[in-house]
Amino acid sequence: MPGKSAAQLILRVGRVGIGWEIALTAGKRQTHAGEQNQEKEGFHGGRDSVRGAKVKLKVKLIRRRDCELQPPAAYTRAMISAELLLHAYRNAVFPMSMQDGEIAWFSPDPRAIIPIHEFHVPHGLRRTLKKARFEIRIDTVFETVMRKCGARSETWINDEIVASYVNLHRLGYAHSVESWLDGKLAGGLYGVALGGAFFGESMFHEVTDASKVALHALVMRLKERRFELLDTQWTTAHLETFGATEISRAEYRRRLDACVKKECSFIEVLTADEL
Repeated sequence: MPGKSAAQLILRVGRVGIGWEIALTAGKRQTHAGEQNQEKEGFHGGRDSVRGAKVKLKVKLIRRRDCELQPPAAYTRAMISAELLLHAYRNAVFPMSMQDGEIAWFSPDPRAIIPIHEFHVPHGLRRTLKKARFEIRIDTVFETVMRKCGARSETWINDEIVASYVNLHRLGYAHSVESWLDGKLAGGLYGVALGGAFFGESMFHEVTDASKVALHALVMRLKERRFELLDTQWTTAHLETFGATEISRAEYRRRLDACVKKECSFIEVLTADEL
């Protein structure tokens, strides 16, 4: 079972809403048919790719009446409130959908990050970047990127997760980095920006190297805008080629606490003084 500090962390998240049903459990490593493909894409690998003891919080479906931030009418179906999601990210916790449709919450120990200023560009990606085949766009088709990331035989991105992050995107917290080729979406990624931290959620590609180019564009953007933390949740062999490494949850929390206090902008145009 997780340690006392981990349990307290989760319970603090649970107290944000009204009528939360809390169940604390320990995760075990499992392998699913779709996990290998998801690991190749990067960020975290698969719905149940939990290594060692992880913190998982089971909650009831969250209805709009429990939220202060109201979504467009098209997204009035069940979703996680923006308030809860942001509080969770500030406390090193993130959600995933389970096979039964429930939302579980995780706080891995160790935690994987890509050090922004130590990002490694593999030789193959360098060649692709020199060809300048892809056009990078930001936030033009956020929901499409999410749904393509979830278009796998085994996925943790269900309709509730999509609705929840589309709402975060509408509020200015969730973003997509997209690789376009010949006017068509070829690959991309999405995640959450909070203070000086970016939390990578998932990636996909339909053209070779498209997701890698999007990841490179993300890191360049984070450098330019003085972000300090790029969270990838768990590490994979794919992410390690870009410099992903693991740190303890305690060290991650220390860095996160400092980063979320920063005032960084992911999408606004920077002034000459800010560059």
